[in-house]
Amino acid sequence: MDSPDIHVLAEAPVPSPRVKPAPQTSAIHTQFSYSPSDDGTDENLLILLHGLGDTNVPFARLGRSLKLPQTATLALRAPDLVPFLYEQAFQWYPSFDQLGDLIERPDPTPALNLLKNVLGHLTGECGWPPHRIHLFGFAQGGSVAAEACLQWWRREVELSSQSRMTNKETHVRPLGSLVIISGPLLSYPTLSKPCETPILVFRRPRELKNGALDAFRKGFSRVKDVERAGEGMPCASLREEWQPILEFWSEVLGWRPGDGLYEVTAGTPS
Repeated sequence: MDSPDIHVLAEAPVPSPRVKPAPQTSAIHTQFSYSPSDDGTDENLLILLHGLGDTNVPFARLGRSLKLPQTATLALRAPDLVPFLYEQAFQWYPSFDQLGDLIERPDPTPALNLLKNVLGHLTGECGWPPHRIHLFGFAQGGSVAAEACLQWWRREVELSSQSRMTNKETHVRPLGSLVIISGPLLSYPTLSKPCETPILVFRRPRELKNGALDAFRKGFSRVKDVERAGEGMPCASLREEWQPILEFWSEVLGWRPGDGLYEVTAGTPS
């Protein structure tokens, strides 16, 4: 039997640029901190949303400290100051009534409109493919990230449905992934098809009870639930707290091969 001819094919071109332009302050109507990937390849973008009463600054530091390969980071600051406080503390949506009590059923519309515009800018002028955009949110920021992810999915499903009616079908484009730390959904999802964005829900023992996890499983087709003792954000010094999150990212983050790589195939080149 004759040996097959061996042909070396150069790697197919990748449509999105290796280095993405930085987001523009004129397009993102809140303060933000953007850092390109340390290794010079912006294949993924991790968007970080802080919790109630915080700012983007510590989450920008967190994003840079993670040093995820081929991953740029964008930490957004919530748009509104928390009332009754004389410090730089922000909220994603009105969270307190006139007496200073937490609103039981808040309206996240202002934050969702902000995230809609941000995602539009990132996927448009900045050239980020939706499946390479990953969200990370803590507490109130996690709730906003989850609702924004579902909002994006609904719009994509709607556009795909409309395209079939015009014989110009477009595919539904889910966002890359979502990590939520101690943040519930603010609504109970009613979707014709669950969102295909994979998500990890990190929670503490007394958090997200009374059907909160069921709501995530109703809205998303791939949900990983991680429970750890303690309170608040995962502790940077405790490997067992960050390990499941890092493993999750290792499964969902994209990877772009370096220049000059080739594929060895057998047969006749096309």
